[in-house]
Order: sequence, then C-alpha cells, then structure tokens
Amino acid sequence: MLHSPSLPAATGVPTTGTVDLTVVVPAYNEEHRLPRTLDAICRYLRSSPGRHAGWELIVVDDGSTDATAAAVREAAAAEPRIRLVGSPSDPGLPASHARNHGKGHAVRMGVLASRGGRVLVTDADLATPIEEVALLHDQLDAGFAAAIGSRAQGGARVEVRQHPLRKLLGRVGNRLIRAVAVPGVRDTQCGFKLFDGDQARAVFGRSRVDGWGIDVEILRMYHEAKWPVAEVPVRWAHQAGSKVRALDYAGVLLELVRLRVRGALRRMRPADRVVVLGYLLVSVWLFKGLWAGLDRSYLADSGQDQNQWEWFFAVTAHHVFGLHDPFFTTLQNHPLGVNLMANTAMLGLSVPLAPVTAVFGPAMTWALVLTGGLAATAAAWYWLLLKRFVRSRRAAALGGALCAFAPPMISHANAHPNFAVLFMMPLITDRLLRLCEARGQDGGGHDDGGGTTRRRTVRDGVALGLLLTYQIFLGEEALLLAAVGLLLFAVGYVAGRPGIVRRVRHSLARGLAVAAGVSSLLLAYPLGRQFFGAQSYTGVLHGPTGNSPRALVEFAGRSLAGDPATADALALNRTEQNAFFGWPLAVLTVVLVVWMWRDPRVRGLATVAFGAVLLSLGRTLPVPGTDVTLPGPWRLFHDLPLFESVIESRMAMAAVPALGILVALACDRWEALARPAGFTGHVAADDRALRAVGWAAVVAALLPIVPTPLSTVDRPAVPSFVADGTWRASVAEGRTLVPVPLPDPGRTEALHWQTAAGFGFPLPGGYFNGPYGPDRTGIYGPVPRATSALLKEVSRTGRIPDIGPAQRRAAREDLRFWRAGAIVLAPQPGDRALRLTVQRLMGAPGRWIGGVWVWQVHGRTRARSEAA
Repeated sequence: MLHSPSLPAATGVPTTGTVDLTVVVPAYNEEHRLPRTLDAICRYLRSSPGRHAGWELIVVDDGSTDATAAAVREAAAAEPRIRLVGSPSDPGLPASHARNHGKGHAVRMGVLASRGGRVLVTDADLATPIEEVALLHDQLDAGFAAAIGSRAQGGARVEVRQHPLRKLLGRVGNRLIRAVAVPGVRDTQCGFKLFDGDQARAVFGRSRVDGWGIDVEILRMYHEAKWPVAEVPVRWAHQAGSKVRALDYAGVLLELVRLRVRGALRRMRPADRVVVLGYLLVSVWLFKGLWAGLDRSYLADSGQDQNQWEWFFAVTAHHVFGLHDPFFTTLQNHPLGVNLMANTAMLGLSVPLAPVTAVFGPAMTWALVLTGGLAATAAAWYWLLLKRFVRSRRAAALGGALCAFAPPMISHANAHPNFAVLFMMPLITDRLLRLCEARGQDGGGHDDGGGTTRRRTVRDGVALGLLLTYQIFLGEEALLLAAVGLLLFAVGYVAGRPGIVRRVRHSLARGLAVAAGVSSLLLAYPLGRQFFGAQSYTGVLHGPTGNSPRALVEFAGRSLAGDPATADALALNRTEQNAFFGWPLAVLTVVLVVWMWRDPRVRGLATVAFGAVLLSLGRTLPVPGTDVTLPGPWRLFHDLPLFESVIESRMAMAAVPALGILVALACDRWEALARPAGFTGHVAADDRALRAVGWAAVVAALLPIVPTPLSTVDRPAVPSFVADGTWRASVAEGRTLVPVPLPDPGRTEALHWQTAAGFGFPLPGGYFNGPYGPDRTGIYGPVPRATSALLKEVSRTGRIPDIGPAQRRAAREDLRFWRAGAIVLAPQPGDRALRLTVQRLMGAPGRWIGGVWVWQVHGRTRARSEAA
C-alpha cells in the first residue's frame, strides 16, 4: 500500500504524457459490443480536438476466446490511434498471459502501457456514455488527482433499472466495501474513472489485485497517499450481458482481505516472524503424536470427541462438494437428522478447509485446525499486545504464549477446537477499542466538520459485525464467555475513570448498533435454522459443573508440574480442566495487580481475572474446611437464555487472556528499566536487580504450567466389511447400517466407519446435540428407543436379557423407524452377550463377513423390488 503522496512512476513507463488522453478499455469476449463502443469513443474524441488534441485508445484483450482481438484490429485499421494490448494471439505475449486473469490485470496492463497525460478507464459496455468524461476533466482541472463516475451521488441519472434483488445485493456489497476499505467514496465499482497519467501509472504499477477489487485497491491507495479524489454524478445505464454480478462484491471483499494479509506478512519484522514461527513450532511439538500417524493416531484424552470432530469436518466437505444443505444432515441420527448449525460443526473452518478434507481426509483437517489454530491464537494475541499494550516484543511474545498455551487452552485442545482456536478474539477486542477511540474534537463522540468520525465509526462497526459473524461460525459459546470477560473489563476500567463513559458512549453505541445490524443481516438465516429449524433445541441443561476452589491453584494433568490423578479428581474430565493455573501464577497475579494498581488497564484486567474465576465456581461456593455452601454468583446467569447451556467452569477461560496481558504489562515495565527513553548511560544497579527479580518470578510462575505433548494412542482399525466396501452388498441405497450398540456420546467408532466409507450409508444414533420431549430440551445424542436402550444395557452389564414377543416387536418397529438395511456387530468387550441378544431379537444367527457379524434386515434385492 502507499504511504507517501510522492510516489515514483512505474519502472519503464514514461513519466510525462506524449498524448493528452489515453482511454483504456478492458475486454473479455466482447466481439459483439466492442465495435459500437470503439466507434462511439473515437467519434467523441475526434469531435473535441480542443480538449483531446492528441489521444490514444488502448483495448486490453484479457484472454478472450472469441473474436475480440479481430474486432479491435478491424477498428484499428480505420483508426490507427487504437492499440490492442495483451491478445492471446500476439506472438510476443508470454504463455502465462494468454488466459483470462480478471479485470484488475487487464486494467493494469492498459494503464502501464498508456502514454497519456490523463488516463480514462471505461468498461467495454460503455454503461456510462463517453461524453461524461468532460465532467471528470473539470475536476482534474480543479486540482483533483482523480475523478470517478458515481451512480450514488445526487444528480446521477440511472436510466435503466435493475432487478430489485440484484440492486439490493449490490448496495449491501458496496456499503460493506466502502465501510471497510474506502471511506468517503459512495460508488467504488463504477467503471468510469479519470486519472492523472503519471500518478495512475505509479499506483497501478504497485497494485496486486487481478479481479474486480482493483477499483477498491486503487482508491484505497489514493486515499492513503492523500491524493484527492472527486466523485462526480454521471449518467449510467445497466447493459444486458454485463459480466458484473451482485455477488462479485463478495469476491472483492475476499480479494481485499487476501491482499491485506499478504501486505501484513510483508511488513512483519524479522523478530515478529521468529515469534510466530516459535508459536508454530511449539504447537507442532504439542501435537507431534498426532502428526506422526494421521491415519492411526487418536488423542488419548479426547474421549469420543476426535471421532465427532472428524465427522463434522468430513460431513461438511461432503455437503460442500455435493451441494447439500450445510446446516442440516440425515447421515447421522437417521431419519431425524442433525442440525449442524446447532452443533459445533465450526463451519468457519470446516467449509474453507473442505478441499483439504476431501483430498487428505478429516484426520488431516483435525490436526491442521488444532495445530494451526493454537499458533494463530498466540500470534493474534501477540499482535494485539504489541499494538495496544506493550512495546517490548519479548513481553508480547510471552503474553501471547500464555494466552494460547495456558492449561485450560491445552485441556480443550485435546477435544474442543472451538475453545482452543480463538484467533478472532484479539481482532474483535481491537475493533472494540477502536470504537472507543473514535470521538470527535469535542471529545464526546460527535462528528467533526467533515463527518470523519461518523464514517470511521460506521466503518469500524461494519468490520466488527463481520468479525462477530465469522466468530459465530467458529464457536458461539466461546464468544459468549468473551463477551462476559469484556463486560467485566469495562466495569473494572470505568470504576476508576467514570468520565470515560461520557467520552466514548456515542461512538461505541453507534458502532455496536452498526455491528449488530451487519451481523443480524448476515446471520438471520443461519441462526434461524439453529434456533427454529429442524432438530433445533432450547438449551442443554447441566447439573452443577463449577470449578472446585482447589482447581484454581492446582496444576493440570498435562502441565510440567501436574499430576494427572490429582487433576482428574478436580475436573469433569481431561477436556474440561478449565482452571488449574497453579498456585505460583495465582500468587504472582495478586502481586502484579497490587504493584500496577494505578494503571486503569490493570484494574480492568484484575476485574476480569478475579470475576471470571469467581463465576467459574458455579452456583454454590463451598466454604473450605466445612460442609457449608454459599450461593454462587453464577446463579445470576444460570437461568438466562444461552447461559443455561454453558458449563460454568469454563468461565475461568475468560481469565486466561487477562493473565497473559497482565504478565506482558509487567514484563514490559521491567524491559523499560533496561533501556530508559533518552538515556545513554548505564542502567542503575537497582533497576537491573528489579528487572532480574521480575523475570525470575515470571519464569518461576509459568514454568510449572508449561504444557507437555498431548498423548496419542492407536485408533481401532475400520473393519474390512466397511473399509473394503463389502457393506454395499448388504445395505441398499437409502437404508442405514445399524451398529451394535448404536452410536451415542459414549461410542462413536461407527462415525469413523462412516467417514471411511465416504458417507455411503447413514447411521441411526450418533454424537450430537438434539431435542428431547415436547419442550425440545437439548440432550447429548439421540432420543433413546427401546432397542437402543436394551443393547446399551447389554454392553454395559454383559448380561443377556430375556427376549420375548414384546422385545422382538419393539425391535421390528425400531428397525423400521431407522430404515435399517443391516445390523453390524464388531468385535468388542462383551460382544458374545451382544451377539446372542441380537440373534434372539432377529430370530436368526448373524453371518461373519469382513471381520464383523452381520444380520440382513432389508436386502438390496428386496429393496429394489419394493421400489419398483
């Protein structure tokens, strides 16, 4: 991007115009419209010799497959000032250019080939008549660096109306682009723009976008260079056959995001690259067992969750490439199905990573999300710390590491990427802080004379809305916990500075309203499906799940100083060790808060840390050494919508970033002692001692909670009955394969079978959240049926129950409900009791096929005859 108003011209391009005006027309398969367009442009330019004494017309053929080049050559034979650039048939054109690259590539080629003192870019459809260029010339004569035609300015004449839906989508897309990238410009995508020639060649020479986003990129570069741009109302008529679609605005946004990410990577300092690489190496080290054998490794502490998550990744890829509904499936819990939006399908990653899943398998996606997600979370916090809190890169690196690799994060990294992959939280926090800064000269958030503050607030609000929308598709519960943490920070920060509320309330309220509007618009359909669609539920009810007070000061089972048995006794399971900060870090936190209490940021962070920990204790607070319990603060939240589904011990996770920032602030103060601003002498001995003591205290507090690599075990092999496709002879299309016992949250290996079989068959049962009863209360797994409950009990006890007519009748009804094609029993503990039970229910012994026992329920031949 540009950072100086005095940019040099592109290398090898004339810096002075040899003609007055160059008209650049990008063209792709325009053989029918181009002759009329070229004739209209040439007639106008010839008719105005006073303004256009010398001119040229450049047509850039962007890999056309029709007779576009021939049409241009025919026109050039009559008018030699027409030039053809970039034709695939040109013998001197590199092979890489002889294809369609996009409008941005074509315009860039044309501008860089221009010689005009001024350069006009216009589309091949000539939706804006060439005569309108006179209005743009007037603006350049008045001192503007560029003038762009606008359909949105007052006085513009839109002569042909578009379809209302196309118009609505175009307006929404344009507003998003304006708010995010180009402040102050109402119509970024009108293809009629006049530039000073030298400035245009310099800017286009540095552009990188090849698609429709070139317009936004160029205007953004002019804005950053502080070159004035005039927006001129013009005539505009929609042309039939236009290649610009309303949905192209989404492509423009994606191009801009990609460009900004690439630019940010180029601007990173070497030290920043080292830190980010260090985070990635730590993450790879933690998951080295998983990477050592993707096809066979299973995280030992994940319980059944790895099978569930791999299934979510696989079913998303299956739906994406099969063009199925991404929010619902009947492949699990057949025939009722699963509401994917109401489950942790993590569509924000599973959809963009669908190609990875399709090519390399869901195990690769699982490992990639966990490894890259933790590293990205650490890097995002490192970026926020450097931008907002500290100057020392060492302090920021340590704080970012604590935010991402703290014990609660590592615990969830075994099984819950929606709680471990939190790289959006620093971005959301930064945008909220920007809204608090967006206030006018009066300090009250009102506009200055030019409305700059309002535009910035709207832009930041739109950006915040987009970030929140994306986070919804990563994890909603994590966002809810973060919102509580941010509210606690605001309370603690404002308590010592009440006047801040008056200064930020207008801009913050306006920005939050814009964000809410944007996210509501984008999420209306997905959230409608989640809360009101098929298989939606009202909330998942839990028993008391608060943290034990001891869990706050003990060490996690996978920490360097941890004891797995001690931690197991204090947590729900190894994926829910939501505190376990260790007593040294707890003591250090108290000391740091007392030492830095004057800093309002510290007061806010302390409120988050202590408030979140207190809330995580749950609905009751036990009095140590007694049997007495007191009402806990979580009772205030427990019955609120959304909060009733939260496992309250997870609230302690909101304290993790607060602790990371506190430690970074302290380390930054110690680092400042080593190099005082403006000081060139030696550092005082007392300062050196304080710095050494401080760093030693941090190391002593953090070393015990350093995580150890996550343990893995070999996963069970998929039976050859499934892996070799033998199942196809037993399960007709549209029928289910019924594993024994049925899949539920405690048994998910059948989900692994299903992904290995490419979702060739649906399954009854499964591991998901769904409704139960008339109140649609959320439960884990399917609604129990008589046969599934019976088989589950046999698996648990190893005892064969009495099987009579009632049990057989219930089994027939359940198999009919499940649309069963075959019942399959794989070898497992207690399988003899299960086999005999199924044999008595079916009235016949099973067949040993491909390493499993199989009972045919609805044969393929019978299924075809019934269908006929």
